[in-house]
Amino acid sequence: MRTSRGADITSDHHLVVAKMKMKLKKHWTTGETLVQRFNTAFLLDSDKLSEFKIALNNRFQALRDTVKKKKPRCRAVGKG
Repeated sequence: MRTSRGADITSDHHLVVAKMKMKLKKHWTTGETLVQRFNTAFLLDSDKLSEFKIALNNRFQALRDTVKKKKPRCRAVGKG
């Protein structure tokens, strides 16, 4: 711990500077939060697999459209 005078000479206040080491306790969770498991067994059926693929394509179609509309513009930067 160190102390140093403040910027104002007439003041009797001192600035205190300290370094501290702390150990944080590990946050233990009880078994309440479970890892979410996905049921992939239904994808073995070809009809359900095709439905899933169609739904997935439809979900990301809007994202693909916005990427196609907004193409990044690059400017050539030369030396000099």
